[in-house]
Amino acid sequence: MRVHFIIHESFEAPGAYEIWAEKQGHQISYSRLYAGDALPSQVEEIDFLIVMGGPQDPATTRDVCPHFDAQAEQKVIAAAANAGKAVLGICLGSQLIGEALGAAFEHSPEREIGKFPISLTEAGQQHVLFSHFGAELEVGHWHNDMPGLTPDATIIAYSEGCPRQIVAYSDRVYGFQCHMELTPEVVELLIAHSEKELSQADKYRFVHTPAELRAHDYQQMNQTLFTFLDKLADRYSRTLP
Repeated sequence: MRVHFIIHESFEAPGAYEIWAEKQGHQISYSRLYAGDALPSQVEEIDFLIVMGGPQDPATTRDVCPHFDAQAEQKVIAAAANAGKAVLGICLGSQLIGEALGAAFEHSPEREIGKFPISLTEAGQQHVLFSHFGAELEVGHWHNDMPGLTPDATIIAYSEGCPRQIVAYSDRVYGFQCHMELTPEVVELLIAHSEKELSQADKYRFVHTPAELRAHDYQQMNQTLFTFLDKLADRYSRTLP
């Protein structure tokens, strides 16, 4: 399988997504936008597009962040979705998917940074790709916004602080507002970048301190993610022409 990552910032690393792709022996390519890499010019040679997070939001302009072109990314996402590719967006990536499909992102009711439970909706618990999540699962969070909903979108999971944690846009296109890719290494990168936010942890209901973030075990969450990715990859391979 040919997996392509769009990565906005060095500290928003693909983490467990990259570990999965490497362990499965998939062909991996990257658009590291912070380093000046270009977006894919076409999607024919991509099977699975994974769009990572970032401190930007879909309304961020090139004037504010020269290496981030929300409209150009949305065109790539729309092309991949229309071509029947597997598409997954994380945090900012999930918001860009919604925008690419015609649904505007929104601010989340709460800021969430840490490890907190998500609850699966009835549709989520019955969904073949998410059935192994159970009714509730603790996952990583690092966000202020959430993806928009298209008329055909299905909410798979929500949290106390955010009503749209996982969204299914089609049988191959998914948005994860939550961060199931977190590993101790990725958490350290994010902590180093988020000093100001984390120094105000006591002002928010769902923001953990650096010590709390470092104390969490992310392995079970990662393993649950790996099973989802295996299921999605299998669905993609079985439905190829």
